[in-house]
Amino acid sequence: MKFNTKTIHGGQEPDLAYGSVMPPIYQTSTFAQSTLGGHKGFVYSRSANPTRTALEKSFASIENGEFGLAFGSGLAAIDAVIKLLEPGDEVISTNDLYGGTYRLFTRIFEKFGIKFNFIGMEKASNIEKYITDNTKLIWVETPTNPMMNIIDIKTTAAIAKKYNVLLAVDNTFATPYLQRPLDLGADIVMHSATKYLGGHSDLVMGALVVKDKDLADRLYFIQNVSGAVCGPQDSFLALRGIKTLHIRMQRHCENGKAVAEYLANHSKIEKVYWPGFKSHPNHDIAKAQMNDFGGMVSFTAKGNNYNEAIKIIENLKIFTLAESLGGVESLAGHPASMTHASIPKEEREKIGVVDSLIRLSVGIEDEEDLIADLKQAIG
Repeated sequence: MKFNTKTIHGGQEPDLAYGSVMPPIYQTSTFAQSTLGGHKGFVYSRSANPTRTALEKSFASIENGEFGLAFGSGLAAIDAVIKLLEPGDEVISTNDLYGGTYRLFTRIFEKFGIKFNFIGMEKASNIEKYITDNTKLIWVETPTNPMMNIIDIKTTAAIAKKYNVLLAVDNTFATPYLQRPLDLGADIVMHSATKYLGGHSDLVMGALVVKDKDLADRLYFIQNVSGAVCGPQDSFLALRGIKTLHIRMQRHCENGKAVAEYLANHSKIEKVYWPGFKSHPNHDIAKAQMNDFGGMVSFTAKGNNYNEAIKIIENLKIFTLAESLGGVESLAGHPASMTHASIPKEEREKIGVVDSLIRLSVGIEDEEDLIADLKQAIG
């Protein structure tokens, strides 16, 4: 199947009970057994639920993987990946990443003896010099949150394989519509399915997709034992969201380009961060590993003034001031005080997350309305 068909049919089949085209919401905690061990593949919904299983098959299909896992949040999915490690193991991570991931790594797992090295990955060859005998995982976001930096997945995967290190890629911003890290050599793909996969700002969920069965079995064990799973209602909503992922992402990309170009030509705007610009660092890599450049745009106003940034955000009328991203509606955020508030000021400013930085999740509204909103807000 081609991608657009996979979003609707990939891994799916009519429900065996009554032929329901959409998987029913199996709102049950447990399943009847005819005798000890006599069941139809489902015993207890923490371990597996038919609605969640249908979603996990869809996750695997759209990422060209073999095994999908659904979690109660994106952070729960990341938590499961780090639980593959042991005390003394080391992780190499991009230094420009979601603040919640940074907080999980540093505030939770460092206490258990796992070491994290946060480095710039704009040049993938830079990664190799940080690998030690204890390195077990490389953690990548691309495009990164919120600076839209691009990391070369294929080159990073080659380095990981050279040293027998796992490579995990957070594919939340790009989605499998734009890039498929497993095809480029990654071992694990992670999504905050809360964002583009769900697509309607009505659920919280995480996803992992892998190809290797042994790795999948280890992750399924962690998923079941730790229990951070999503419920059947949210699984149903995510499945419904995925079925329109391709048409939503097309419009996100179109609007994202229009907004980025408008901001780049505005006299009051200092910098615009969007991978589609030829001047963007690693634009050529983005062009090679992505099918388009997405709907996420960050920018700073001239003068780098915190109060001016807040004024712009508060003047917006169609863009909603809110956490999160990837919904059909356009959102605006202030990373320094919202998504990246957990990163120390000195550290976040090193990577460009200054007090005036504004991050936009460009939705699927009419392009003209979005630009008019920015025009009146910036002045």
